[in-house]
Amino acid sequence: MFSFFKTTEKKYTDLAAAEFEKAIKSSDAVIIDVRTAVEFAGNKIKGARNIDLTSPSFSSQVRNLPKDKSYYLYCRSGNRSGQACEIMASMGFERLHNLKGGMLSWPG
Repeated sequence: MFSFFKTTEKKYTDLAAAEFEKAIKSSDAVIIDVRTAVEFAGNKIKGARNIDLTSPSFSSQVRNLPKDKSYYLYCRSGNRSGQACEIMASMGFERLHNLKGGMLSWPG
């Protein structure tokens, strides 16, 4: 039987805002905002680094990050950061977390 709705296992964890906020306080946490520079210039999470998913250099910037850290990614709605988590997982990163609902769900 054909399965048109086959799902693959996500290689990252979606975290609700409260969980995300608590987790980013960890000493090995790296917070990455994958929105554009214009979006990043507005409201952002304190301590976040901006690596724009839509930039042609996204993969090369991410590839050089240490793989022994825990990465917490976010965007406006959680979609782009989920895509970024998938890209990073394909590069061998294992501790990836996505802010479910993105900045739209962030209490700050």
